[in-house]
Amino acid sequence: MDTFAREADALAMAPLLNCLLREAAAPAGEPAAGRTVHRLRVTGRLLSVRTGHRPSAPELWTGGTWRPLRHPGLVDLTVQEMHAVTGRRNAALAAEMAAGRAVVEALLAARARTTAPDDPWLRSEQALVMGHPYHPAPKARRGGGPPGTWLRYAPEARARFPLVLLGVRQDALLDDGDTRALDALGQAPPGYRLLPAHPWQFGLTHRLPAVRAAFAQGRLVHLGHTPWNARATASVRTVHVPGRPERPGAAGDLFLKFSLEVRITNDVRRIRRHELRHVRRTDPLVTEAFRAMDRPAAWLSERGHRTVRGLDETFPVLVRDGLDDHVLPAATPLLAAALTEGFEGNPLDRLTDPLPWWSAYLGRVVPPVLDAYARHGVAVECHLQNTLIAVDPSGHPVQAVFRDTEGAKAVPATPREAAWRRLVYCLVVNNLTEIAHVLAHRFPRAAECLWPAARREFRRCAKEHGLPEIEALLAAATVPCKANLLSRWIDADGTDPRYVPVPNPLAVPAGFE
Repeated sequence: MDTFAREADALAMAPLLNCLLREAAAPAGEPAAGRTVHRLRVTGRLLSVRTGHRPSAPELWTGGTWRPLRHPGLVDLTVQEMHAVTGRRNAALAAEMAAGRAVVEALLAARARTTAPDDPWLRSEQALVMGHPYHPAPKARRGGGPPGTWLRYAPEARARFPLVLLGVRQDALLDDGDTRALDALGQAPPGYRLLPAHPWQFGLTHRLPAVRAAFAQGRLVHLGHTPWNARATASVRTVHVPGRPERPGAAGDLFLKFSLEVRITNDVRRIRRHELRHVRRTDPLVTEAFRAMDRPAAWLSERGHRTVRGLDETFPVLVRDGLDDHVLPAATPLLAAALTEGFEGNPLDRLTDPLPWWSAYLGRVVPPVLDAYARHGVAVECHLQNTLIAVDPSGHPVQAVFRDTEGAKAVPATPREAAWRRLVYCLVVNNLTEIAHVLAHRFPRAAECLWPAARREFRRCAKEHGLPEIEALLAAATVPCKANLLSRWIDADGTDPRYVPVPNPLAVPAGFE
């Protein structure tokens, strides 16, 4: 097996192991010799994994010996357990797991032929080769075609590419909010307005009958491509459009979020009509919540969208604020998810004492999230991929920047209990637990001090806001955790995933505090 194949196996197995151990197994005995043993709850099979920041090197007990598993064997084991758990089969997800591992190998090979960008923020956005650490197939691109179709647009392959430029006839235009930035991306002919499109989406859809009819009828015209390159970001379908000097005459940078007819993690990444309506209702509430804060935190507003009538979900584009007008002077934004996966320039690589850094991270991330919920009734989806942490020249956190209205919840449009559950999962389980875990792995002697510091931050916020939910959270033995393996296995709607309880890291251990 060559280097890329071995690395792809390891990177694809880690998140699948995380899912299987969290959702379908229980510890079987104490850790020994750097390994832990787990018993699958329904089939009773024993699985041993090497401990570390991520579980690795799985071995299956055969009754007389431990047999090492590679990725195909781990997929087979997962399929057997989930069939036993649910009584259902899911050949499509099994195939997606295998395909996801092949994607990782293709990404590694392509990445080896590229040079890392100079911008530390862009390096962090394009660092997620493994991806979501608790998903059975985080890198699968179902419906996206063979690697030759999508590698040129992959953030993990450090992609930069021109956008397709379309013209929408004025009577076919659907425009809502502030979309003026789109008109500065090129020149539309008289009677038309400019509409950028992601070239991957355009390649997947331009031969569809409805799209061909729009071009034949003159509702859409093809205007070519931008003379400058957009940069792929971690979400794949959202690109960064730089300001000066790459785009002469531009007022500043911005992000553009597109539809994409590809299943990535839990959903086909098409922007649906109801999602556009949700953004237009919710983004002003979140924007106002952050504007009212006496904190350095920032929100990247999705200030408008544009699409074409009859192809509303095929070629919509959401206009999101760029970083230039939001990040503090002399601070460098970094994608929080990349802190746990690693990249050149990761400030965690420079730490000698994690506690001051962790305390600063808590102080920048936790208060604005709880402030927005307590004062304005909005729960931002503050998971690691939606959180940027800006650091000063020494690598110390000085500001949190949040993004993506799609997952934000507003009370009472969303029941308060559901909004709080989602917030707790995103903030505690997805965000803080992952950052604390990588710090504990790097600095084992400091591990027992991390969560007491987090409890102090939550208590301070509880005192400031009087939120009963915080006190209940600190007293709870478990917290809700999104079960991506189970949700995908039973084909749960992406907006209504299943949750499983996991131990609450914020709970006070017996005999302490």
